[in-house]
Amino acid sequence: MLWNDDLDTKYQGKQLKKAHLDHIKSYYQALQNQPTDYSNIPDNSPRISPKIVVQEKRDLGFGLCPVASPKTRCCNLLTLDAVQSCGFDCSYCSIQSFYNENRIIFDSSLKDKLQNIQLDPNQFYHIGTGQSSDSLMWGNHNGILDDLIAFARKYPNIILEFKTKSDNIRYLLECELPPNILVTWSINPQIIIDQEEHLTASLKNRLNAAKKLHDKGILVGFHFHPMIYFKGYREEYGAIFNYLIENFNPDRVALVSLGTLTFIKPVIKQIRKRAFHSKILQIPMVDASGKKSYPLSIKKELFKFAYDSLAPWHKKVYFYLCMEDHSLWKDVFGYEYPTNEAFELDMKLHYIHKIEKLKK
Repeated sequence: MLWNDDLDTKYQGKQLKKAHLDHIKSYYQALQNQPTDYSNIPDNSPRISPKIVVQEKRDLGFGLCPVASPKTRCCNLLTLDAVQSCGFDCSYCSIQSFYNENRIIFDSSLKDKLQNIQLDPNQFYHIGTGQSSDSLMWGNHNGILDDLIAFARKYPNIILEFKTKSDNIRYLLECELPPNILVTWSINPQIIIDQEEHLTASLKNRLNAAKKLHDKGILVGFHFHPMIYFKGYREEYGAIFNYLIENFNPDRVALVSLGTLTFIKPVIKQIRKRAFHSKILQIPMVDASGKKSYPLSIKKELFKFAYDSLAPWHKKVYFYLCMEDHSLWKDVFGYEYPTNEAFELDMKLHYIHKIEKLKK
């Protein structure tokens, strides 16, 4: 496909080699400068199931979000590594560059570590458990949800967010949850789930799970992160936005976040080593504060389409960009934050308002 037979009649020797290389380069650049085409991609190879290990970890893994940076607008989320590594197999995931032993590690002393965390009762905290592993795919394995829910109940001044691509909500439906629990789903069209988010719940099952918790009175949220620029993205994402507006009460939706593919070099290297088919690297990569991502023009197109499509939720649901360039906020939302701290404070105030409203 990459080779042009006509070159062989025009060039010889080193000139022929250079001509072939130039042709490959121009083909690759042309491929990158258009939306990714997912209409023709082979089925992916199955992966080996990881081994689940329960052992005492040295540290809990509680601190500032590992990708926080002053170079991009960040909410200063605190992360809690309740589980180490993920059982899902998303092609673009950065976890694959951190944990490569094909093991899922549960901390045998999680309960004790959570009880030993010292928090200021006069300060509000936003803590997420979905950075080092999916928050819900494991259910209550090894008592993990028992321990985390008890932690949230002990500290009403925290907002504990479970971020997931699963539909494993049985525990949450059966238990009485404190009001400071926030359950959020990472959402993409089914074609992206099929090709790039392996082993995760389908789009339909994710949305059904979110609706069940929403109907129970639990705050939910949606992360369109990563949004992917592909042929037909407006129709596919647009259908999801319409479904959300028609089926969810914005009073019970805390957030919609927008973001897209951002790669560090070790992740790109790991993806290229994987023995499966993926088009996730078939994007026009430019520098993004030392990482690789879409050009700002494509990001603006994606995010503005999403925000405009969800217009009925404006001023009712908290919208934000996750780890994106400062300049995009003004272009997409019409406003921007001067600092990460201002962003963090406004986000927390919105969530607290939603929680207090649900209590009434």
